[in-house]
Amino acid sequence: MRYLDPKNDLTFKKVFGQHPHLLKSFLNALLPLEPDAQIVNLEYLPSELVPEIPEVRNSIVDVRCIDQKKRQFIVEMQMLWTDSFMNRVLFNASKAYVKQLKTGQEYHLLQPVYSLNLVDDTFIKDSPEWYHHYRIVHALDTGRQIEGLEFVFVELPKFRPQTMPEKRLQVLWLRYLTEVGEKSAEISKDLLEQREVREAVEYVKESGFSEGELAAYDKYWDGVSVERTLLADAIAEGEAKGRAEGEAKGRAEGEMLGQQKVALKMLRKGLRVQEVSALAEIDEDEVLRLSRLHEMFGSSAEEHCAS
Repeated sequence: MRYLDPKNDLTFKKVFGQHPHLLKSFLNALLPLEPDAQIVNLEYLPSELVPEIPEVRNSIVDVRCIDQKKRQFIVEMQMLWTDSFMNRVLFNASKAYVKQLKTGQEYHLLQPVYSLNLVDDTFIKDSPEWYHHYRIVHALDTGRQIEGLEFVFVELPKFRPQTMPEKRLQVLWLRYLTEVGEKSAEISKDLLEQREVREAVEYVKESGFSEGELAAYDKYWDGVSVERTLLADAIAEGEAKGRAEGEAKGRAEGEMLGQQKVALKMLRKGLRVQEVSALAEIDEDEVLRLSRLHEMFGSSAEEHCAS
C-alpha cells in the first residue's frame, strides 16, 4: 500500500478541507484553546483572502472555517519559509477579523480569529522550540491581553514525538503530518488506534486518487522543488554579494588608512594642508581632521584615524 504525503496541496485539502470533523479534531489538538472553549462544530468559508506570495506560488494551501461561536480559523500549510510569509499571515488574519462587520454594525460583535501555520521548514534557527504562540499582550504585564488575533506557527522539521499524555492528540496529528508519506512502508499502530487520525490515514492512500489527481499531486511537488531551488540560489547569490561588498569595503578602508598614515607623516614634516591634500590625494577637510589628531595625540595619532 502506497501513501501520499498529507502536506501536499491536494491531500491536505482532501483531508482537512472536506471533512470538518477531522479539522475540528486537528484544531482542538493544535490550538491553545481552553477546555471550555473547544470547537464543537465547523463550517467552511472561502479561503482566498489575498494572492499567493510571488516567489512561492506552489507552497501554500489554505483552509478557512468558522465555529459555533463565530470564531474564525485559518489553517495554512507552508512548504517554504520566506520573510513575506509572516506578513501574509498577519494580513490574512487581520483582513478576516475586519471583514466580520458590515457597515453600521457594533464592534462588540467581533469574534477572535486564530491563524494556524504549519511550516515544513525551519525559520527560527537559534531555538529548539517548534511550537510558537503569538498574542497581543502588554509589553510589561504579559498577563494582560487584547483579544482578537492569535497566531500559532509549527516548525515541522523540529518536531519530535514526546511523552505528553495531556497533549497526546496533538502529538498524533503532528506525527501524521511528519511520518505518513510516500516512504511509509506501514503506519504506526499509535496512529491507527486514534479514530480521526486513522480516518485521515485512509484518505491519503494512493488507491483513492484518480490519475488526474495523482498528476496534480506530482506537479505540486515539482513546483515546490523549483521554488526551493530558486530560493536557495537567491540566498547564495545574496551571500556572495554580501561577501564581495564586504571585501570591497575592507580594501577601500585599508587604502584610506594608508593614505591617512602618509598624510600624517607629511604633516609631521611641516607640509601645509593644501600640499598634503594634493600629494596624499585626500580631501582638505580630512587633512585638517588629521592635523588636529596630530596636535592632540602626536606620534600615536594613527591609532585614532578611524574614530
